[in-house]
Amino acid sequence: MKKILLLIVIAVMVAGFFYFGLDSLLTLDGLKNGLTQFESWRVASPLLVGSSFLLLYVVVTALSLPGAAIMTLAAGALFGLMWGTVIVSFASSIGATLAFLVSRYLLSDTVQKRFGDRLKPINEGIAKDGAFYLFTLRLVPIFPFFLINLLLGLTPIRAATFYWVSQLGMLAGTVVFVNAGTQLAQLNSLSGILSPSLLLSFALLGLFPLIAKKLLAVIKSRRVYAQYQKPKYFDRNLIVIGAGAGGLVTAYIAAAVKAKVTLIEAHKMGGDCLNYGCVPSKALIKSAKLAQQMRNASHYGLEDANPIFSFRKIMQRVHDVVAKVEPHDSVERYQKLGVEVIQAYAKLIDPWTVEIKHIDGSIQHLTGRAIVLATGASPFVPPLPGIEEVGYVTSDTLWDEFAKLDEAPKRLVVLGGGPIGCELAQSFARLGSEVVQVEMAERIMMREDEDVTDLALASLEADGVSVLTNHKALRCEQSSEGKFLVVEHEGVEKVIPFDALLCAVGRVARLKGYGLEELGIETNRTIVTNHYQETLYPNILAAGDVTGPYQFTHTAAHQAWYAAVNALFGQFKKFKVDYRVIPWTTFIDPEVARVGINEQEAKEKGIAVEVTRYGLDDLDRAITDGAAYGFVKVLTVPGKDKILGVTIVGEHGGDLMAEFVLAMKHGLGLNKVLGTIHAYPTWAEANKYAAGEWKRAHAPQKVLLWLGKYHDWRRGKPTAANKATASHDNS
Repeated sequence: MKKILLLIVIAVMVAGFFYFGLDSLLTLDGLKNGLTQFESWRVASPLLVGSSFLLLYVVVTALSLPGAAIMTLAAGALFGLMWGTVIVSFASSIGATLAFLVSRYLLSDTVQKRFGDRLKPINEGIAKDGAFYLFTLRLVPIFPFFLINLLLGLTPIRAATFYWVSQLGMLAGTVVFVNAGTQLAQLNSLSGILSPSLLLSFALLGLFPLIAKKLLAVIKSRRVYAQYQKPKYFDRNLIVIGAGAGGLVTAYIAAAVKAKVTLIEAHKMGGDCLNYGCVPSKALIKSAKLAQQMRNASHYGLEDANPIFSFRKIMQRVHDVVAKVEPHDSVERYQKLGVEVIQAYAKLIDPWTVEIKHIDGSIQHLTGRAIVLATGASPFVPPLPGIEEVGYVTSDTLWDEFAKLDEAPKRLVVLGGGPIGCELAQSFARLGSEVVQVEMAERIMMREDEDVTDLALASLEADGVSVLTNHKALRCEQSSEGKFLVVEHEGVEKVIPFDALLCAVGRVARLKGYGLEELGIETNRTIVTNHYQETLYPNILAAGDVTGPYQFTHTAAHQAWYAAVNALFGQFKKFKVDYRVIPWTTFIDPEVARVGINEQEAKEKGIAVEVTRYGLDDLDRAITDGAAYGFVKVLTVPGKDKILGVTIVGEHGGDLMAEFVLAMKHGLGLNKVLGTIHAYPTWAEANKYAAGEWKRAHAPQKVLLWLGKYHDWRRGKPTAANKATASHDNS
């Protein structure tokens, strides 16, 4: 109601302005004709006229009415250059700020709620550099000032900042116009003020904030590097520390553009994904799934069979798979690509120098114009009392530790209900372990929607996993009777016996031992970087799990492109990392794949969405494969086919997601997906049918009603009157 009343007041004032003909006064001719009268009033009551003029100027500017330029000329004619400039400078800034505040009050919440995602980069830019942007716009008069006032009101820039930057930025233009007003008699049109040379001068002034920003960056850079002596020449264009996904891709790109690059890795090439994560876990998941399918062979018309296997052979297969993939990330391959690979420990000595400690103990120093840190992450081990005494494995160590076993651990406790914990819990349950999964939160896979986690929970429990949510691990104990994990649930302690304990409660960035503290590089659980992957030192960048915000192999590779390009060519052009479309998959059975926002996040962020759901139990291929469960859920802008997020739960969910990732990346809506031919019978048809569900919900009912009547007419369908006549004739 308050907003409606304010709108009414504004509308009445604007209407009154035009109704009483004030707009005719605020023209060059009107000003000239009334100048003598205005001058006599000023002589008689200088303070009253000055105050009234200032107030009127504020009102005209606040209401975004035409005539501010004419009033600026009038200020020069009436009050002279000095006082005219003072009055107009304050009046225009106050009026602009009022317009800014009104726009923010009336429209900001609505605009941000509806277009928050699209405005996020703008909001972040304004929050960081809003003063520079505003100053630039104020210096260049070709941008309508009233439009700047209204649009900036929709952004998060502070009102105080808006005021003082506006006053400072408009000062040059104010002086020019007020000075022109002192020569009002010689002016025949406003074009006399805005000559090409003057506009060029303003445009050059407009470059000042950009130049100032660049100078500030140079000053900041010099301050950061002040205590270090920059080398006169460099051994390498780029030094990369860490040969996981982020480091490998960074080095590959650098070598591809003929830079001299050195890649340093202390342990295994390929990083966590190849050696401990993606590759071995998916090999284990495949073996476990096959064992489960054998137990349920009757589902496919065969006889159920108890799988007979050697756990040691399964673990050997896992290592064989890793060995087969290994050449893709090998030292030999990267050396052939032009990358110098050094297997050693690396530490930053200064912003350009890396100390390399070789396995034999020798020390080497290399200088690089740029350095990329891609040191990855390692499993987090909770500091539970007694955990070191009872022993444990992580997602990194289990592959070697369990490879020594002839059978899967009889009783396995998995700490953690995230993707890693769920994948491994299900796999070991299918391979014969009695698995208890302990999660402190109220449900597993907390980042997903409840309907997703409900289905995942049902699947895990169907495979024999005992999932304990809302259970907090307290301590580990050991006695002659065995090993135990003590947990708390609703204030009551519970003891869980185990033969093996797997910690899968998350991963932490590797930050120690690389010289970050000595150089003052900021860390906050991860290395802190800007939008260009740069650290405190612009020539030292980071990529992958060590910097976040996503700990995915494909995200590390994505960041690596930006790190490599910005490191090598940042002096010409820098690229901000684009996180708009990041997919991920949890490889439980059924798979859980997602891209964009889900219902949970939409609610938390206040984003209005429309939800379209297609059940895979209706998909022909899912039925033929005996996997008719799960769903495709698409979130769109209400009433539109623009895709905001997709969740797929079902077999091949991660593969099916690729089509939606492509659509979102290139701004294609559900209508385009629906219009794409999908081979029959394939799992990919699920995407098309989901788009069809959306289309069906948005069918134009009124048009369809009239089309029905049209077709009735075309068939010659009799009307009620015709039916009565026909009945009478027949009788």
